[in-house]
Amino acid sequence: MESANRFLELVKYTAGQNELVSKVVLENAPKNNQMICPEIQKDIVHCFAEEVIRFIIQEVDHDVFCVLVDKSADVSDKEQMAVPFRFVDKHWTVKERFIGLVHVKETISASLKCAIDSLFAKHGLSMKQLRGQGYDGASNMKGEFNGLRSLILRENSSAYYIHCFAHQLELVVVAVAKKHFEVGDFFDMISVLVNVVGASCKRKDMIREEYRKRIEEVINRGEIKTGKGLNQLSLQRPGNTRWDSHYTTLLRLVDLFSIIIKVLEYIEKDGSDSTKRRQANGLLKYFNTFDFVFYLQLMLLILGLTNSLSVALQRKDQDILNAMSLVKSTKQQLCKLRDDGWDSLLTKVFAFCENHDTELLIMDDEFVDPRKPRKRSNMTNLHHYQVECFYTVLDMQIQEFNDRFDEVNTELLGCVASLSPIDSFHEFDPLKVMRLSEFYPKDFTSVDRISLEHQLGLYIDNIREDERFANLKSLGDLAHVMVETRKYLSHPQVYQLLKLVLTLPIAIATVERCFSAMNIVKTSLRNRIGDKFLNDCLVSFIEKELFDKVTNDIVMKMFQDMKERRITL
Repeated sequence: MESANRFLELVKYTAGQNELVSKVVLENAPKNNQMICPEIQKDIVHCFAEEVIRFIIQEVDHDVFCVLVDKSADVSDKEQMAVPFRFVDKHWTVKERFIGLVHVKETISASLKCAIDSLFAKHGLSMKQLRGQGYDGASNMKGEFNGLRSLILRENSSAYYIHCFAHQLELVVVAVAKKHFEVGDFFDMISVLVNVVGASCKRKDMIREEYRKRIEEVINRGEIKTGKGLNQLSLQRPGNTRWDSHYTTLLRLVDLFSIIIKVLEYIEKDGSDSTKRRQANGLLKYFNTFDFVFYLQLMLLILGLTNSLSVALQRKDQDILNAMSLVKSTKQQLCKLRDDGWDSLLTKVFAFCENHDTELLIMDDEFVDPRKPRKRSNMTNLHHYQVECFYTVLDMQIQEFNDRFDEVNTELLGCVASLSPIDSFHEFDPLKVMRLSEFYPKDFTSVDRISLEHQLGLYIDNIREDERFANLKSLGDLAHVMVETRKYLSHPQVYQLLKLVLTLPIAIATVERCFSAMNIVKTSLRNRIGDKFLNDCLVSFIEKELFDKVTNDIVMKMFQDMKERRITL
């Protein structure tokens, strides 16, 4: 039987590939010094993790940075806090690096602050260099008086908090939409569908088989291309931390609709579970209604408009200015959809109803409320679906965009916009740039601000006349070109402002990726893994780019220096 120990398997593999290694390991090693016990494995992983962390600290280089924080329970129900950093390295590249995972017994803000202080002290970092905080909207994180952000702001007033844009988008698009009764009912039925169809391997196989047959027919007619990774489809369960998953689920529902209907009909007729048969019957009735088709097409439109923003916000190198611009553009598109999108939506609804033989309503007929079918509504179908549904849902979305993305309206981010290189620095305003410097008193003394004021006129004239600065689209592009042209030496204060605003957090997607990695490393079969070993494994696993730079010689020296060993490596 093969060993389940991954470390031991790696040693066997390496010995099989290298004759010199095979002579000194396993059965060829001294029986009391084979170096394969669990403690040895943990020491080696710890050495790699420490070296990766050292690389990260070198990249930060005692400069300004931002901290991103979120919490999640692991497979053994222990609350873990992931802490990545966002900073600008020596090559003017925005980086988000995972610095550590901390087990917190309590999730109150004081405990989280204590854990962050301990992490900073461990790696020799100063809270004074912090220039940004990125969290979700939980009260213990963003609380104005006793939240984590407030505790840090009391210690460093320049560590500005920004609510994760991606979380806000999720709250706007899905959570707010569900406040509308019919839309909430629609998403509830989608959830039931995923449970009924996706809870059985047999039903999943039925969908795959039917889909395979359909794809083969289309390929034989030459209507689609074939290739690796193409034409693969399944019904995905939407998740709260996978921000584009609702959109993906609805897209697949549309594409697989006829197949799903067949599977539901099979479950209703031949299913062994009476509960699932009743659920399948209810789903078939609902999917045949005009309501279902209408809200399916409406939410596809809304989620489609916001999906590009959702994807963009999850990029590690996204800067705050681009995020603000994308939020503004998305809101404008929603307003445009409200004003001009009704006719195109209705066309799509009617086309879907005709293609799939579902209920089709006459818009001029009187609306019948399914909850009160005997009571006259005194309104037409057109009025109900256009005014009470279409306009109402979009108005809720637009209003919530204005309320939740309040950072876009703050003075700080308004001043950041004055550095924008778009349209030949059209937004440049020396007064706003000066005001921006006042937000960072630890980085700009009164003398620095005087120097900056004198520098701005020369800076903007010099930059606008240089063709290399034409057609720039982001603050990151501006920073790179300033370094490449060495103009950062001529305008050091502007250079410093750019670095500060590039560290401002956009989203905590990096933290969510850390939790995904945690679920890979700490599984139900390895649920007793210790906190220190888990942290070391995660640092090595997540920061693969830096892990590949660690040499064996350095690890061997660190391993040997940790404590006395029987032999010297």
